[in-house]
Amino acid sequence: MESQQTYSEDFELIKKAKKNRTDFGVLYEKYFERIYLFIFKRLGNEDIAGDICQTAMFKAMMNIHKYEDRGYPFSTWLYRIASNEVNLHFRKVKKIAEVEIKEKDVITLLDEINFDHQVDTNDQEKVIAILNGLKPEQTEIIELRFFFGYSFKEIAEFYNTSESSAKMKLYRLLEKIKKTSEQLQ
Repeated sequence: MESQQTYSEDFELIKKAKKNRTDFGVLYEKYFERIYLFIFKRLGNEDIAGDICQTAMFKAMMNIHKYEDRGYPFSTWLYRIASNEVNLHFRKVKKIAEVEIKEKDVITLLDEINFDHQVDTNDQEKVIAILNGLKPEQTEIIELRFFFGYSFKEIAEFYNTSESSAKMKLYRLLEKIKKTSEQLQ
């Protein structure tokens, strides 16, 4: 995901921001757009995504002193804060998240699900419908792995769990999607 140079640059910026919160502005500028797009993909509403992104970045700034470098990109921490804010929003409005995905992402996902037959357009439509029916917390791990390209190590950091636990969570969800899809035949 992020280069070693970016990781080192972030480390220095984080040290400065921990000493003086006004220095968080550089990190804000660097990551705002990516965090905003992550939130927008989950919500589909520019205004609400902007508000939630502002809240997430503000919380990150106010809690920068709590950030601990665990060998993962700083963006992982920001995505987790943003995800928590999106989930909080969904709980407040009691709305189910819809996953906005590209066809190539669906094909990659279908390959990973490993159907016992040749995948067709009908399978794609079924999987999209199943994804749209999942809880936000469930769609999140799919998004992180297949649409944002997170490694299992990064997903584990995102959920503050082990890499094997992240893999198990994802593959159980993929198995659930496969079984649900087969039941719709």
